[in-house]
Amino acid sequence: MVVNRPQGTPLTTAQRQVVHRCRALPQLLDPLEAELTVSSAVADLRPDEEFWAGLIEHAVSLPSRRNHALLRVLAAVLTGRPREWAASAVTPAGPALTVGGAWICDRSIDAGYLALICTYRFAWAEHAMVFLIDELSGGEVRTAFVTRDVATARTRLADQGPLTPIGAEAAHWLLAKSYHRLDRNADAVLDPDVQRTRLLAARRISIAFG
Repeated sequence: MVVNRPQGTPLTTAQRQVVHRCRALPQLLDPLEAELTVSSAVADLRPDEEFWAGLIEHAVSLPSRRNHALLRVLAAVLTGRPREWAASAVTPAGPALTVGGAWICDRSIDAGYLALICTYRFAWAEHAMVFLIDELSGGEVRTAFVTRDVATARTRLADQGPLTPIGAEAAHWLLAKSYHRLDRNADAVLDPDVQRTRLLAARRISIAFG
C-alpha cells in the first residue's frame, strides 16, 4: 500500500502548488483536458517517484471531491509504479485511450529535423500529438503539442514535405529515444509545450508498447 502516513499527509510546497493547479479537475468532463491540466501542473517541475508517492498518499489520506478527481486522472495518465499506486486507490478516469496512425516528415537532410504526428482516440474523440525532433542536436524533442484538429495538422505538416506512414510502435520507439536523449542533456533549453505535454507523451509511449 502507498498510504502509510497519518490522515492529511503534509505536502511539500511544490506538491501543494500542483494540487492547487488541479483544483478545476472535478468540473472537467473531457479526458484530454483533464490530462493537460495535470501535465501542465507539473510542467515547471521534475516529479520523481517520491514526489508522486507523497501526492498520492495525501490524496488518499484526505478524501475530497478534488482529491478523488486528481487520483483518477493520475491513475490514467501516469506510468510505472506511480500509476499502480494511484490505480490501487481509485478506478482510472475513462474512457480508454487507444493509439491510432502515425506519419513522419523527414527534413533531416536539408532542414535538420524530423516531424512526427501520432493520432489517438478517447472513444470517438480523436486528437493528435505533433513532435519536432532536432536531428542537429542528436535527436532530441524540441517541440511537442496536442491538437484536436488532426486534418489541419496533417495538412500543415504535408506542406513542409512528404508525409510517410510509420508503424505506431516504431513511431513511439523514436519518441522514447528522443525524450531519453533530452533527459540526459542537463543543459537543454526546453520548449514550454514540451514540458506542458510531457505526461501525455509518456502515457502514449507506454500504451504503444503495450
